[in-house]
Amino acid sequence: MRVVVLGGYGVFGSRLAELLVRDGHDVVIAGRSPGKARAIAEKLCCKPLALDLRADPEALFSGAPDVVVDAAGPFQSYGRDPYIIPRLCLDHDADYLDLSDDAGFTKGICVLDDRARRNRRRLLSGVSSVPGISSAVAADLCAGLDEVLLIDTAILPGNRAPRGTSVISSVVGQLGTTSRVWRGGMWRDQSCWTDSRLVRLAPDLARTARFIEVPDVALFPEFFGARSVVFRAGMELDVLNTAMRLVGAVRRRRMFAVTRRRAEFFRRLANLFLPFGTDRGGMRVAVVGRSGRAMIRREWRLIAEAGDGPYIPAVAARALIRRLDRVSPGARPCLAEATRTEIEAAMTDLAVSTETEESPYPTLFQSALAERWDHLPPEVQALHSVQDVESFSGTAKVTRGNSLIARFAAWFFGFPPAAEAVPLTITKTRTETGEIWERNFGGRVFRSYLTPAPVAHRYRERFWLFNYEQDLPVEDGRMRLPVRRGWFLGVPLPGLLLAKSDSREYAQEGAFHFDVALGAPLGGGLIVRYRGRLRPDHCEPSLGRDLPES
Repeated sequence: MRVVVLGGYGVFGSRLAELLVRDGHDVVIAGRSPGKARAIAEKLCCKPLALDLRADPEALFSGAPDVVVDAAGPFQSYGRDPYIIPRLCLDHDADYLDLSDDAGFTKGICVLDDRARRNRRRLLSGVSSVPGISSAVAADLCAGLDEVLLIDTAILPGNRAPRGTSVISSVVGQLGTTSRVWRGGMWRDQSCWTDSRLVRLAPDLARTARFIEVPDVALFPEFFGARSVVFRAGMELDVLNTAMRLVGAVRRRRMFAVTRRRAEFFRRLANLFLPFGTDRGGMRVAVVGRSGRAMIRREWRLIAEAGDGPYIPAVAARALIRRLDRVSPGARPCLAEATRTEIEAAMTDLAVSTETEESPYPTLFQSALAERWDHLPPEVQALHSVQDVESFSGTAKVTRGNSLIARFAAWFFGFPPAAEAVPLTITKTRTETGEIWERNFGGRVFRSYLTPAPVAHRYRERFWLFNYEQDLPVEDGRMRLPVRRGWFLGVPLPGLLLAKSDSREYAQEGAFHFDVALGAPLGGGLIVRYRGRLRPDHCEPSLGRDLPES
């Protein structure tokens, strides 16, 4: 098969060309630089093709290719006619693949679907690590689940991996911006390069990753029917992660365009650190879902050694070209077009290892309640079944105590003022160690941090400098939350100084109800009481997220 690789002398394009040569294809290295194309072509024993797409895009087809792979990018900057190459592929009866990591571009290729079907041609966008590989793996991990609650993907390259200008442009171009991300059944605003998590690929390989937008974020919610979809990336060296945060802070204050010249400047700056770190990196795809009544987590981990990490973005294209005659005609994002087995088979000649693991994944309250969990009504269980981020909205009546100690405690913890009916939204986030609860009473926000307790049927909740251990008795479908122990700055509090809690959660008329009353120690009376009802927030994945036109 004759394959033209546009950008075939770049970081990923050159590695794709090498893999295709290994598979016996007739490969042409195409690009603007005759010298670079010739150098790679000579190294791989294939053909070079120098061309200027703006001046003469037809030259791409001078050798009558069967497939054109665009590995150049950046795809978010392709100008007024972003799909000129796939359009020309239809004119010249060729298939088209690209390594796009831009959500708008990847989804937008569907505008050519009708014509591609009529011509019996395949135009697939995003044939790379994301969403090409990530979707193939996620489809395998989701198989057999009754409900998909979370798809969580992370890519962690080694510091010595080469960096292309297009990738730098794409990543830096997101710093300081906000994306729409599907979490907890609704679209939420998420600042790029935030929400850090520690991702462990092996006992001796763990790195911090942060949110960044890739096609998965826009495409997976509807395709997989997942309740949450998250993608994170991280670099090996903390100094580079810190630099990313600083650039993001600057762009938030004064936005500037990431031109090719500026992207090249950032690339050269990052390359000063190439002697440090390792050439070891990897990728992780995790799926959390429900199978029957059990919550399980399935995780696929890939580790690339010996500098073979930069080959991974080329693997999906290699796998698809191997089976292109079995791919359905049409123009669409590359979502589960290959199987996980086919993806892994396309890596057997690389220094890459993969493994898959499945384990129970109960929530904080499922673990703490143990056998008592089954005695809770579904409405209460739903509020404590958070696997990523969930929010619940309703109204509350707030009553405040009048004693001096009660007023001071309410001010200190940030409790809301008295009100007959105040809008309330509770947002819960599952973390590596527990949960974060954010309560928003009509704009008055206070948070608490929940972790497991070493004692059965209990959990701990921290309010700033105070930490309380609470019991979880369940009777007649109602759960109470009395305080049993407390600490201030880690020092145990005597019973006289322990806050009083008369709180309960229950279901009524198909909705979750709560009644929380907190009393001051030393006979200080009521601090605050808030009671009301909540319902889960949600919307359809296809609504509420507008992708920019490419």
